[in-house]
Amino acid sequence: MKKGIFLMSVLGVLFFVQSCETKKDNTDSTKEEVVQKDTVQSTESVGNPTDVKADPGTFQIKPLKYGYDELNQYIDAKTMEVHFSKHYLGYINKLNTALKDANIKSNDIVDILKKMDMNNGALRNNAGGYYNHMLYFDIMSPTPQKEPTGELKAKIDATFGSTEELLKQLDEAGSKRFGSGWAWLIVKEDGSLAVTSTANQDNPLMPGAEVAGMPILGIDVWEHAYYLKYQNKRDDYLKAFNNVLDWKQVEDNYKKAK
Repeated sequence: MKKGIFLMSVLGVLFFVQSCETKKDNTDSTKEEVVQKDTVQSTESVGNPTDVKADPGTFQIKPLKYGYDELNQYIDAKTMEVHFSKHYLGYINKLNTALKDANIKSNDIVDILKKMDMNNGALRNNAGGYYNHMLYFDIMSPTPQKEPTGELKAKIDATFGSTEELLKQLDEAGSKRFGSGWAWLIVKEDGSLAVTSTANQDNPLMPGAEVAGMPILGIDVWEHAYYLKYQNKRDDYLKAFNNVLDWKQVEDNYKKAK
C-alpha cells in the first residue's frame, strides 16, 4: 500500500514538472513569434527614387524632389515607393509603346491629351497616368508652403470665399468620386478656377471632360495612393494630403496656366 502511494506521488511530481516545462516552451515560442513579426515590420527598407529609370522612349521620369520616406507622417514610405517606382514608371513605359503603336511623334503631353482619341484605351489610360502622376508628385513636399499667396490667393478668395472652402470642396470631390480617379483644381479657358473630378486616369484636358481646363492641382484617389496607411479611410488620406500640399508649386502651375 505504501509502495503504491509512493509511486503515485512520484508520477504526480513528474507530470507537474512536464506540464510546467510545456507551458514555458509555449510561452517562449509565442513571445519569439511576436518579436520576430514586429522586427520584420519595423525594418522594411525602401529604395532610392533616383534609381528608377524608364525604358528608352519619348517620355521619361520627372525626378522626385524628395525621398520616399520624407512624407512618412502623412503618406508612408512604402506607398510612395510603389506608387512612384511601379505605377508611375509603368504608365511612362506603356505610354511610349502606345505612342509608337499610334504613330504619334509629338513630345508635348498637353497637346497629346487635348487631341486624345478617347477610344484608344492604351493611349488614354497611360498618357493620363503619366501626366496626372507627374503633377501629383510635383505638388507634394516635406517642407511645403502652407498657404497660397498673391494673385492665386486673391483668385481663390474671389471664387471660393477662402482657401479652407476650396480645400473642403477638393476633399468632397475626391471623397465622392466612385471607385478610382482624381480630384482637381483647374484653370478654365476663361481664366476662372473650378474644382472637378475625373474617373480612372482621365483628366480635364481630355476631350469630353465634364469640366474642361488646365489642371494646377491634382489629388490621386486610387486606392494604391493611400491603402497601406489608411485602408478604406479615403477621407483621412485626403485630410492628411493637405499637410504635404505645396502651394508654391501650385502657384507656379497657375502662372503657367493663365
